[in-house]
Amino acid sequence: MTTGKRALRLGIAGPVGTGKSSSIANICTALAQEFRIGVITNDIYTDEDARFLKAAGVLPEERIRAVETGACPHTAIRDDVSMNLLAVEALEEDFDPLDIVLIESGGDNLTATFSPALVDAQLFVLDVAGGGDVARKGGPGIGRADLLIINKIDLGPHVDVDVDLMLEDAKKAREGGPVLGVSRKVPETVDALADWVREVHARFDKGDHTPIDPGPMAPHFHAEEEGEGYMHTHAEGGEAHQH
Repeated sequence: MTTGKRALRLGIAGPVGTGKSSSIANICTALAQEFRIGVITNDIYTDEDARFLKAAGVLPEERIRAVETGACPHTAIRDDVSMNLLAVEALEEDFDPLDIVLIESGGDNLTATFSPALVDAQLFVLDVAGGGDVARKGGPGIGRADLLIINKIDLGPHVDVDVDLMLEDAKKAREGGPVLGVSRKVPETVDALADWVREVHARFDKGDHTPIDPGPMAPHFHAEEEGEGYMHTHAEGGEAHQH
């Protein structure tokens, strides 16, 4: 018998290598004793991220599932969310009740946004090693996610990045929207991330949280073989092809 109340669904997006999986691991490690959590990972052709999280032991393995999108990572979180939605609903049904389901996008560019039909709130992850100027570049993912994480802040001195400046640039790019600097090696930063999740869940549980659509991803180019490709617009009408 199901409870009739679904879990809070949080999306985690960001470029390849920024630490989306480690951010999920941080959340699960901090909150697994407090909330019943499930995870859905996205990769194009593999289940690598799901296997990483299972090996890390952050949750019972059966509560971590992989979706192989077979297409551009953002397609499965924005354009046609059916694969992910079915996976989330199956997970919730199998482990009812769950409190939180974390949905990880495949590695994508700075424009990635989730559809509000899939998630209730979304986090976007950058990392210090990607360069101190990345946050200034903006884009829908950076500017409009519910929370921006600047990950791996402990690496700042090793990659010549002024972490404080990067955080300030991020806040400006988000016009004051919440930004967290996080490192798994700095426990208080993981605690701050866990507190943010707690706050969102409390609002959701009370019925006071309304998902906000961050808007479609910006147009971007997909390269194909022999130098060809197409522009993906995410506007009504789908893809504009340019060869």
